[in-house]
Amino acid sequence: MIEPLKVLIVEDEALLAMELESLIEEAGHSVVGWATSSGEAVDMVDSTDADIAFVDIHLADGATGVEVAEHFRRSKRSMVVFMTANPKRIPDHFAGAIGVIAKPYTMNGLTSALRYLQEGVRRPPPESVLPVGFTLSPAFQTVWIPTAA
Repeated sequence: MIEPLKVLIVEDEALLAMELESLIEEAGHSVVGWATSSGEAVDMVDSTDADIAFVDIHLADGATGVEVAEHFRRSKRSMVVFMTANPKRIPDHFAGAIGVIAKPYTMNGLTSALRYLQEGVRRPPPESVLPVGFTLSPAFQTVWIPTAA
């Protein structure tokens, strides 16, 4: 059995964050923190031992999710997955993030993405098929999706 993921949620809408936390825990993973702004997220990167941070692009303090992802990338402590209804706001280089889960997401879609991410973080590359609704960044496509032989 693969070790469950420790997840940090960076989301300023309380209902969405609580729903996401519930879905993550139902899938067998744990939530190690919740930030509502880029400042809180940056402060938490060093104080939590998260494997993955689910980061909304637009937070209470503006469109700062990309800055959060870049900070996490520099810290090398947690991998980032964007969660947004507007993936066009993500830069082409994904700011170092693994990928994006488009909102609105389904319980099945999120569960599949969590399984895929768990495999990718714990035993890369993932064995599962890339889930519908989850888009890998170009950098992770090259290492997580095997090329056809």
